[in-house]
Amino acid sequence: MAQSQGWVRRYAKAFFKGFFVAVPVAVTFLDRVACVARVEGASMQPSLNPGGSQSSDVVLLNHWKMRNFEVQRGDIVSLVSPKNPEQKIIKRVIALEGDIVKTIGHKNRYVKVPRGHIWVEGDHHGHSFDSNSFGPVSLGLLHAHATHILWPPERWQKLESVLPPERLPVQREEE
Repeated sequence: MAQSQGWVRRYAKAFFKGFFVAVPVAVTFLDRVACVARVEGASMQPSLNPGGSQSSDVVLLNHWKMRNFEVQRGDIVSLVSPKNPEQKIIKRVIALEGDIVKTIGHKNRYVKVPRGHIWVEGDHHGHSFDSNSFGPVSLGLLHAHATHILWPPERWQKLESVLPPERLPVQREEE
């Protein structure tokens, strides 16, 4: 009887040691390095959720790349919604600070993206709540860079940073 209690005690001690090491490591990883997220809605079709409401893509979000606000035109990014801080949205970066962008339905026909901001849009114009609705977005709202589609398995792929030719900035800031 005492032998079985010793085994249980050793097992419990090993389990809790592992648990108290693994949980902080996992939380730190998910907070600082990468996590996964399900993409809902039609705003990024056809790049994400091409099947419409029948399926939702699950993407890998790279937090590490955002630590220095390293974004490029064409990147698909996750950011805190400027209108609802409780919500995260996923959009494509169209223009960087200093660029002049031709808008789609914004109150101004052309907008110069201010310093410390980016212009983001969904790929499915007319079905996206994006910079055409709320204007340039502060870099401080960036959450992560979407790098891969993980689910469904038939859509596994790396997400390319491609800017649609019709959405090129009218004038780019010198790089």
